[in-house]
Amino acid sequence: MTKVFIDGSAGTTGLRIYERLGERKDLELIILKGDKRKDLKAREDALNTADIAFLCLPDTAAKEAVTLIKNNKTVVIDTSTAHRTADGWAYGFPEITGQRERIEKSTRIANPGCHASGFISLIKPLTECGIIPKDAILSAFSLTGYSGGGKAMIADYEAEENTEKLLAPRSYGLSQTHKHLPEMSKICELEKLPLFTPIVSSYYSGMEVVITLAREQINGTIDDIKKAYKSYYTGKLIKYRENTDENGFLSASAFSGRDDMEISVFGNNDRIMLVSRFDNLGKGASGAAIQNMNIVLGIDETTGLNIGE
Repeated sequence: MTKVFIDGSAGTTGLRIYERLGERKDLELIILKGDKRKDLKAREDALNTADIAFLCLPDTAAKEAVTLIKNNKTVVIDTSTAHRTADGWAYGFPEITGQRERIEKSTRIANPGCHASGFISLIKPLTECGIIPKDAILSAFSLTGYSGGGKAMIADYEAEENTEKLLAPRSYGLSQTHKHLPEMSKICELEKLPLFTPIVSSYYSGMEVVITLAREQINGTIDDIKKAYKSYYTGKLIKYRENTDENGFLSASAFSGRDDMEISVFGNNDRIMLVSRFDNLGKGASGAAIQNMNIVLGIDETTGLNIGE
C-alpha cells in the first residue's frame, strides 16, 4: 500500500488533502500527532518512509524539508512557491503539452499557484500556437475567495466584528510583484511579466481569472482562440465551454468545492475576454496536488476528486 505523508497538514491546503486522502482505501497516511508535527527528526523519518510526500509549508520550510530526504524514491509534491520555477522540478499542470509525461517520471513535482493556474490555463495554449506572441505585455485580474489567504485570513473574514469592513472586494499585490508572476511568465514562455491584480472578496472559495485582449495583441480572431482551446483541452479536468454566463454575469464562486476548471471566451474580434473559473482550494491547490499524485501512481487522475458534468 502506498504510504503518504503530509508535511504541514494543519494548514488550509494540507488539511484539505488530509481530509480527502483519509477516505481512500489504497493509501496509508503517516500521521504525526501533537508536538511531533514540528519535531525535525520525526518529520525526517516520515519523509523518508513515505512513497509520496506533500509539502504544505512556507517556502523556506519546504526547501528545508527537501534536504531532509536522503533516498531517491520519495516523490515530493510541493504546494509552496519554493520550487515552481526551479530546475529539476516538474511543473504540476499535466494539461500542458509534455508535462504529464514529466510528472509521471518525476520524484520532484511543484504544484502550481492558484492564480497562476488560471492565467496559465488561458495563455499557454495561445503562446504555444502563436496566437499570442511571446513578447506580449498582458494584463489580468483574479477574483478569489478568502480561503486562499490561509487560516489568518479565514479567521479575519469570519470574525463577526469584521462583517462590514470586509464586505467589499479588496485588491492586493499592489506592488506588482506577486509571488505567482515568475511561474506565469516562465510556463507561458512570456518574455515580460504580466500586469496582475488579485482581488479577494467575502466568500469562502472559488476563483475567476480574467484576461482582456485587444485585436492588435493577437495573431488571429476570437474564433481562432476558441478553436485553440477546444483542441488543447480534451481531458477530464479542464473543459472549454461556450455560453456559460449566468444572465449576463459570471460568479467567481461557481466552482467552489470542485476540482475541475472551466475555460470560456467572451467579447468580439475587437475586444476579447478570456475567463478561467475553478476553486482556489481545488484545481488551484489540493485538488491539483491529488491529481498529480494519482498520475504518479498510474491510476485514474480523477480518483478522489469532485468534478462536474
